[in-house]
Amino acid sequence: MKNTIHFLMTILMFVSFIACGKSTSQQKDLKTGSAGVVEVYYFHNTRRCLTCQAVENVTKEALESSFAAQIKEGTVVFKSLNLEEKSTEEIASKYGVAMQTLLIIKGDQKTDITETGFKYARTEPDKLKQEIKSVIDKYLKG
Repeated sequence: MKNTIHFLMTILMFVSFIACGKSTSQQKDLKTGSAGVVEVYYFHNTRRCLTCQAVENVTKEALESSFAAQIKEGTVVFKSLNLEEKSTEEIASKYGVAMQTLLIIKGDQKTDITETGFKYARTEPDKLKQEIKSVIDKYLKG
């Protein structure tokens, strides 16, 4: 019985990743962005599963709890962008985004933490919050 439940949970997790258009790419640092401000972007579709919603909610919680002062002064900015809206096309193209993606950008540095977001947002949100904090701290110090 335990094996059946474990198998079904594994299948459910796999299906949710496919339904969200989740890629399996590893965390990457790439060159892009605008200097001076740490920008956190969550690109999503109009129709979102519970995991997609959790990624956005946990990201907001992480930013509000760890970077409230920086948000207030404008050195950390969060933007949730719907990929299905015409106004998002230009920025999605600029960063090479075609599906649900969580990016942290400063200047010419871009860290994609989408995989971490989808892996932990619902099951271990503190791990996602710590990853967000770690990347932003690195960018703020550098």
